[in-house]
Amino acid sequence: MQGKVAVITGANSGIGYNAARQLAAAGATVVLACRHPGRMADAARAIRNAHPNADIRQVTLDLGSLQSVKAAAHAITNDHPHIDVLINNAGMLGEPGWRTLDGVESCFGVNHLGHFALTGLLLDGLLVATDARIVTVSSTAHRVANLDPMDWPNPRVTTDTFRTYAASKLANLLFAYHLHSRITAAGVAMRSIACQPGWATTKLLSPKAGSVRHRAGVAMLRAIGTIIAQPPEAGARPLLLAATADLASGTYIGPTRWWRTRGPVGLETSSSDSRNAAAARLLWDLSVELAGVDFAQLSTRTAVPSAVQDGLNEVGSGHGNPCTSIMGQRNGSR
Repeated sequence: MQGKVAVITGANSGIGYNAARQLAAAGATVVLACRHPGRMADAARAIRNAHPNADIRQVTLDLGSLQSVKAAAHAITNDHPHIDVLINNAGMLGEPGWRTLDGVESCFGVNHLGHFALTGLLLDGLLVATDARIVTVSSTAHRVANLDPMDWPNPRVTTDTFRTYAASKLANLLFAYHLHSRITAAGVAMRSIACQPGWATTKLLSPKAGSVRHRAGVAMLRAIGTIIAQPPEAGARPLLLAATADLASGTYIGPTRWWRTRGPVGLETSSSDSRNAAAARLLWDLSVELAGVDFAQLSTRTAVPSAVQDGLNEVGSGHGNPCTSIMGQRNGSR
């Protein structure tokens, strides 16, 4: 990683911090992109204490504000002519009804839309790098999400935070796979790789004020986590492998044991919904509209090759095409 620049969102704690620490130790210039300046400074100090020669930069980034995303991307591109690795790691589990500063459901806005915008705004720096990596951190929770991209920014039902979190993680995978298809169509030397960290002990499930139902759900998950969760150092391994290993673009990796919650990292097969090409295109277009970021650098040759599209459109034959009703909603009044 010597001479390479790695940008990591949510790098002040948990798996993001551990990934940043390891990449810095390997010689990379690591840009911490975090919402809380004080915690970010503490993380930078801790990494430098462990690795005195570490090159650590800090950029304040609130993924729940597109204005903040644009300011952070501008600061990063001003300081770094090329970006070799972008790890879209930061995530949150909000309360029912929480909204970003831009008015969309908080999990969707922070976990997907903010990262979508950041990736597009950093694309010039990624394109000039040699074999750049865009790593999108998803979760095995994506398997329980409803495939309804038009509903995600403004859910009709907002009483289940865990469902909105799962939807945002499915959005992460749809984004990663569709970005891979656009990279392939454009013929550029860049990789889009998705990963999931398993069940790691992070602050995602930190106790917080909120509804009784939400607190009870968090408490239950924390109790289960004390039994099966792995330390954040282990949870960071999929991120590090996605950022450095010789993996093909379009790959999805994660822990392979205990129902994908821990253990050695290997290739994964994500849900059929995550590989629905029609849903991915719909989410992409919706995200462009909401974020105002269009990835124009990849638009000159974006006709997806049929072989790539066929590989991404693996919808289970017993479930029909869930995008039929979605497309109808998009063309209607909703």
